[in-house]
Amino acid sequence: MSDQAKDERTPEDMEATAQPSGERAEGGVDGDYEALVRLLKENEELKDRALRTAAEMENLRRRTARDVQDARAYAVANFARDMLSVSDNLRRALDAIPDEAKASGDAGFKALIEGVDLTERAMLSALERHGVKKLAPEGEKFDPNFHQAMFEVPNPEVPAGTVVQVVQPGYSIGERVLRPAMVGVAKGGPKAAAEAKVEPGPVNEQAEKDA
Repeated sequence: MSDQAKDERTPEDMEATAQPSGERAEGGVDGDYEALVRLLKENEELKDRALRTAAEMENLRRRTARDVQDARAYAVANFARDMLSVSDNLRRALDAIPDEAKASGDAGFKALIEGVDLTERAMLSALERHGVKKLAPEGEKFDPNFHQAMFEVPNPEVPAGTVVQVVQPGYSIGERVLRPAMVGVAKGGPKAAAEAKVEPGPVNEQAEKDA
């Protein structure tokens, strides 16, 4: 194009020629801004998703660790519960021996008694090494989680709700009860020491079998 043709263009023609370039520049900026906003939004979503996944994994790890710990602590629970009846029978055998027979001085009979007593103590010691503890709550406050009230005993000298007699000892493993202690509970004592009236608890089928 000659210099004369360039000079003959009017300002309107020059503005019309330059306008599409400006529109393209403006459109490019808008497009870049929208892309940036979209990327920032996607980044926030990915970050939120990663945080949620991390939290779920941590909760899963804690639950797994707790389950493993419980499995180790309570793995012998069923076996220990079965052994309680054996321990009870050993104690019944010792309690059934008359005092006259114990004092008779017979060496063979005395050795038998000592053998049964040692067997009972060894069994309880073995159970205790595996987390099983004996519950003999006489003098303690009645706890329905570990005790089973069999009857009430009028006794104004002790706070109401106090265990005054243990009919059969109970056993626990960790924080769980293997067998509740069957007890007699005082009534008629100072009401301030009792939070609520203690009613005889429901019959424990396992305890009835062991009795």
